[in-house]
Order: sequence, then structure tokens, then C-alpha cells
Amino acid sequence: MNTQTAHEFLTRCFLPGETIALLLRRENPASTTQRIVTLEQAIAPRYLAWLRYENHNGANVYVAANPLRTGSRKRTKDCIAVVRHLYLDIDLDGDTRVTALMESAAVPVPTVILSTSPDKYQVLWRVEGFDFDQQENMMKLLVIAFGGDSACTDRNRVLRLPGFQNRKYDPAHLVTVDYPSDSVYGPADFGLDDTLLNSVRPLCGSERMSPIGKNTHSEQDWAWAVRELSLGEDVGKLTLMLASRRSDKPNPLYYAQRTIDVASARFLLMEGAAIEDVIAVLEDRHSAELPASLCASRAREIATTAQRMIARSKFASTHHPKENDNATA
Repeated sequence: MNTQTAHEFLTRCFLPGETIALLLRRENPASTTQRIVTLEQAIAPRYLAWLRYENHNGANVYVAANPLRTGSRKRTKDCIAVVRHLYLDIDLDGDTRVTALMESAAVPVPTVILSTSPDKYQVLWRVEGFDFDQQENMMKLLVIAFGGDSACTDRNRVLRLPGFQNRKYDPAHLVTVDYPSDSVYGPADFGLDDTLLNSVRPLCGSERMSPIGKNTHSEQDWAWAVRELSLGEDVGKLTLMLASRRSDKPNPLYYAQRTIDVASARFLLMEGAAIEDVIAVLEDRHSAELPASLCASRAREIATTAQRMIARSKFASTHHPKENDNATA
């Protein structure tokens, strides 16, 4: 544990005299303690020593990403004073997604990157000029674009405090921090398309697609995608339709893109296209939204996944012909 790391993080993220929220959360037995203090109180040596003691004895240490109104006793949305940070919680494929984010022209270089556990990160941008609705909309766009946790888009969310241990793991993981940029950004610095917020929505009433005889929702999605592609439907249109249907997914657009990409790659391969040509199609499809290196590796991975699916299907047909006939009857 390193209280100097926590001290530097807090003084970088908050201004003198600001009110901040600190949270201590224990896993076993489950308990939560919240403290509303000024920045000066939080960075005092005795206070940091107390946090270190609590962390050593099993408490996870968090801090709210935005300052609170003076006199606040809670950490509700109404208590947030100003938008200080945009943030993205990445808990899946973290190294790959942070690399894509750092190479993307659609967002500026992050101000802070917290490594919260192996391959998991919390990414922050220091901002000004955002109102609360703009902040939450932008964080939803960041989730759609880079695959973060869709539950972490509220303005009163907490972040892990670097310099302390993540006690959810055994052994515990030290939360570390990098500062890639000292810049402060405004809304114009983010080039994400806000029309995505309207395209990713649940279907209702007559818009819902009926079940097509498969066991799981994912199998239904796959069968629907294969059928629609065989009828010549547009890939982009199908992607948005599927994302709308699967609003239950942590990242509906990512799920839809991958499903449609694999299905279309399989379709092209079964039509006789060479795998290198399929990879080129997939690269061209996403070249405007992903850095070249990530786009190329993703396209090759999807094409080879589709190729393996075809091989497995042929093997099953050859070795279990009666079972296959019954399945398609």
C-alpha cells in the first residue's frame, strides 16, 4: 500500500476546499461505510493512515469521481456539484480495449488510467463544460464504443482509490495509476456519434421478433441473423436491429456487431469466398471506427472463428448423418 499514490491522485482530481465522498466496503461480512470530507481532510497523513489500516484489514477503498456540493451528507445524484470526470469501467478484455481506446481518433487521450485488477481498468478524462445530461450520455457512448460496464454511467459513481489493495482477490491486487495526459477536455473533444443512443433500445409490442424454435436467446439471434443475411439484408441494418433487441446485454452494440460479423463471414465462406477476402471485407466494414492494428486482428479472429464453425458442421454431418437429418426435419 502507498498512501502517497492516493495523495497525488486526490490532489490531481479535486480542487482545494472541495467536498468529496470516500467509501469503505467489506466483502465478508458485507458492510459499507461512507465518509463525506473535504479534500484537505482526506489527504491529511492521519486520515490516509486510517484508510491504510482499514484496507489492510479487509476494506476496499473507493472515492466518488465528482465533487459534492458543500454541506452534503450523502452521495446522491442531487449532491454532485459539478462534472469533473468522464469515466469508463472496463472489466472484460481490458488490455485490448484500452489499446483500442488509446489509438482511437474519436476520443482524446485519457487523463487517468487505473489498473484495478488483472486486465481490468477504470479510465478517466478530466473535463469541463459538461452538464449532467451530457456527461451521462457521453459515458453511455463510451460504453457502446469501447465495451465498458453499462451499469457505471451515473454521475455519483465511485472509483477505486489507487495506492490501496483490491481486497476482492486472494492475493489482493494493488490498484495502480497512470497519468497519460494533463489536459482538460470539453464536449467538442469527443467525436462519438450520439445517434447510437437512439439505435440501441429494447423492442416492444409488434416490433419484437418471435421465437424461431431455438433453445436460447443467443441461438435465436444467430438463426435470425443467418436467415436475414441469406435473404440479402444489409449488415448495418441488421446490426442495429439486433442491438435494439438485446438491450439486456452489457454492451448491446458490441454483441450485435460480433454476431452479425461472424454470421456474415460464415455466409461468405460457404459461398466460396477465400478467407483472405473475407478478412478484407470485415476490415473495411470497421476501418472507420477501429485503429488499423486492432481492426486487422479482429477481422482475422472472426473469419477463422467462422471457418471453424463450418468445419465442425461438416464433421457433424459426416459422422452423425441421422442426427443431423432429425435436427433439420
